[in-house]
Amino acid sequence: MLSYNFKYELKFLLRSRWIQLLSIVLLLLFGFSTFNGLKKIEKRKNDIAAAHLEVKENDVMMLKLLDSVERGMEVSVSRWTIPTSPMAVGNYHPRVAAMEPQAMAFMATGQGDLFTHYVKPTVSGDDFTLNFAEMTSPVQLLFGSFDLAFVIVYLLPLLIIAFSYNVLSSEKESGSLKLLASQPIRIRHWVLQKLVLRFFWLSIIVAYALTLVFFMVSPPFPKTAAFLSLFGLVIAYMLFWFALAFLINLWVGSSAKNAVALLGLWIAFVLLIPSVLNQLGNTLYPMPSRTLMINEMRGLKAEVIKKQDEILDNYLRDHPEYAINDTTQFRGFYHRYMASQKLVKEELSPVVNAYEGQLKKQQNWVGQFKWISPAIIVQESLNQMAGTATQDYESFRKQVVGFAASWRQHFMPFLYNNQNFSQKNYTDLPKFQYQQKSFASSVVMPLLFLISVGLFGLGFLFSRRTTKEGILTSS
Repeated sequence: MLSYNFKYELKFLLRSRWIQLLSIVLLLLFGFSTFNGLKKIEKRKNDIAAAHLEVKENDVMMLKLLDSVERGMEVSVSRWTIPTSPMAVGNYHPRVAAMEPQAMAFMATGQGDLFTHYVKPTVSGDDFTLNFAEMTSPVQLLFGSFDLAFVIVYLLPLLIIAFSYNVLSSEKESGSLKLLASQPIRIRHWVLQKLVLRFFWLSIIVAYALTLVFFMVSPPFPKTAAFLSLFGLVIAYMLFWFALAFLINLWVGSSAKNAVALLGLWIAFVLLIPSVLNQLGNTLYPMPSRTLMINEMRGLKAEVIKKQDEILDNYLRDHPEYAINDTTQFRGFYHRYMASQKLVKEELSPVVNAYEGQLKKQQNWVGQFKWISPAIIVQESLNQMAGTATQDYESFRKQVVGFAASWRQHFMPFLYNNQNFSQKNYTDLPKFQYQQKSFASSVVMPLLFLISVGLFGLGFLFSRRTTKEGILTSS
């Protein structure tokens, strides 16, 4: 009977053009979304390359100015920008702290629409105001990006619903179910076989489409392990929706009711639950006003300016290595400013910690209940594979803050020892190197498979009750 079902189903799918239609649609969707993703990555790389090129050109100019000054020649630039001053170098010649895209970044935009991918920390900048936000179209933020993750999470389930919502009901409505009931096979086994065969053919099409997608990516190609992880995740997600289709086909009845029920589940899992979790997180853990934080920072800076001399004296007492060459006549604006920055940072740390703490609580809230919706965990897993998840940008932010502190600390001995910056010091300037960390979870695929098996089991239990009631006559 299984071989008969296989042949019959294959002929039916080919004659009804389902396989051909799905192949064309999936190839178009996967190809176009990958093209969009590659364009975003190209723009990201170009932006970072342009920033590096600008730094390189500025460095060439800086070295020429240093050479002219060291030769005793006059230079036609503003006095405060002459690079013999360490603060001029620290402010006007910063390094680029960039987050280079990973091999699979084309797959999911993730948080890339909300945060920038490079910054240029300066010695007089504020670490606590580095939020890495960038101006983005509100329309794009509302509808998201048409990337491969969007196709997998949002559109692929709709294709599965269209492919499987009427497996049993169509037979009942055409009058052939009574003939099938005369065959030596249980209805639930017959429905399962049809859905398994459709799942098999759709998996073949998805594997083919993903293979073409990966060949679209210019070298270096993503690793084979990454491809297998992506394919395994997509298969697990597809199996979940086929399990729902199996349950609904046995449970509901008519084709129209099946379609409405499956579309309702799609709305619940893909749209409603993520929105509810996000809104509950904002309600339970409201964010402190960022405007108030900035106003408090400005007010504190105004108070600090009034007592900078006292702050500088205290700072030099805490750092005797800088006080050796200190004389009142050499004390300038930056001597006082850099000493006061430490106090400002300490005073504002409770406000900043409260802001970041609430954000962390919101993220933990969503993390605790994300397992309710497979769409959330699949989207998060795809973002993690692409290196565009929230954790990736938080790691980048922390690395940049650490680099900003190192950049500032590098110039402190020059400033407080009243030492000029020279050409020989150029090679010692700190450089930023982004360290990619892996946040991928290994329990997502097994969990999706377990949920799918549970749904299939629930369908078998339910089918026993419908058999007793009479599946041939139930509506």
